[in-house]
Amino acid sequence: MKSLKGPAVFLAQFMGDEAPFNSLDTIAKYMADLGYKGIQLPTWDSRVIDLQKAADSKEYCDELKAKLADIGVEITELSTHLQSQLVAVHPAYAPMFDGFGPAELAGKPVEQQAWAVNQMMLAAKASQNLALTSHVCFTGALLWPFMYPWPQRPAGLVETGFAELGKRWKPILDAFDEAGVNVGFELHPGEDVHDGITFEMFLKAVDNHPRAGINYDPSHFVLQCLDYLDFIDIYHDRIYAFHVKDAEFNPTGRQGVYGGFQGWVERAGRFRSLGDGQVDFAAIFSKLAQYNYNGWAVLEWECAIKHPEQGAAEGAPFIQDHMIRVTERAFDDFAGAGSDEAFNKRVLGL
Repeated sequence: MKSLKGPAVFLAQFMGDEAPFNSLDTIAKYMADLGYKGIQLPTWDSRVIDLQKAADSKEYCDELKAKLADIGVEITELSTHLQSQLVAVHPAYAPMFDGFGPAELAGKPVEQQAWAVNQMMLAAKASQNLALTSHVCFTGALLWPFMYPWPQRPAGLVETGFAELGKRWKPILDAFDEAGVNVGFELHPGEDVHDGITFEMFLKAVDNHPRAGINYDPSHFVLQCLDYLDFIDIYHDRIYAFHVKDAEFNPTGRQGVYGGFQGWVERAGRFRSLGDGQVDFAAIFSKLAQYNYNGWAVLEWECAIKHPEQGAAEGAPFIQDHMIRVTERAFDDFAGAGSDEAFNKRVLGL
């Protein structure tokens, strides 16, 4: 078996306008001082990384890695969650996603989509230059407005939507394959690929592409009432990244999964800081160890109640306490009698 790596932290939710959260050097040191060994970089934030330069220059990437190594952390994965969202956007959501791309492309969906695809191609090359093996992102969504079948969906609508999604992603996945990098899609409400069934539909649409995998995040499954432990048993060979994020679901007589249009504090389903929710992380870490996941355990902090600095401070020891150093031998080896073929036959009475 193989051991997970960690603790690590996704920087996106912690970036801000004030020190130490306004530059890579200072936030990296801040996280290293808290006990994090890895950082996941949001590539849309130029304060963190110049994606174009990282794709073009191995020297730039080597310098970036060396600087972070001196601080005491390494890059776990690059994230393109915002850019990848624009690979596929239904027109109903387009205005709200304008801010995910360049301002000059707002209201220009064709140009936005082309820009997003180019960003993904850059991310593949940048990941290769950084010697990374996994990447994290979203699939985007064409079908999300039709998630609940009322009025009933036109026959073939879902199949057409996934065929188009696969058509858009296949060249991107080929680029990541050429770079030797796996793609972990975060299965997330709002994305066409948001659970196991839709992931299987996506895999079919991209011809079961070997680089198409999962950024496993149990918090989204808690809010969907999906068995997140059974999910690991089913899809462990496609789990290429791991977001350690907690959540809770407390339905009432007034609201359930859909949340009643309430804010995050008032919703039945809420993201929480690590240890404050309902996720059984001991079982998750055990299953991932059982299935030889040897990637990073990356905190993605989201909580409507707790301050992010407290969440970050508590996150590193929480993850560290759940890390499993896998055994190199069976626990009952001390009682082994030794054997060979002749001995086995004698034991069987043969």
